[in-house]
Amino acid sequence: MISSGKNIGASSGNAPMSEINTTPLVDVMLVLLVIFIITAPLMTHAVRIDLPKASSQLLNEKPEVISISIDHSGKMYWNEMAINPADAKTKLEAAAKRNPQPEVHIRADKDTRYQVLAEIMANAQTAGITKLGFVSEPK
Repeated sequence: MISSGKNIGASSGNAPMSEINTTPLVDVMLVLLVIFIITAPLMTHAVRIDLPKASSQLLNEKPEVISISIDHSGKMYWNEMAINPADAKTKLEAAAKRNPQPEVHIRADKDTRYQVLAEIMANAQTAGITKLGFVSEPK
């Protein structure tokens, strides 16, 4: 018999399910459990190596620190002695040739133009300075 459509969804066959099907969840959990049981022993495998024992002295030799300070007007100071930017380039080249190479710390005023800092960093890089850092004060 053909229905007129008035009772669509009212029959028990078309009612929404009120139960959750947990079978796929249990299947996935069992597969993951088996995978973890198989791979867990592989993660704890370690190679035993007898490492040689050696004693060494801690080097107390600290590299020299060169401080380049730049004030807000662009004046440059090499270890607190006023220099011009052209002399800074030659001094950086001489410092790069020393062994061990000194660390260069740049201390710049917060109002210093970025161009001045970029020139100093470029000169240090072309001179061969490998340890370059900025000094700032915490808030």
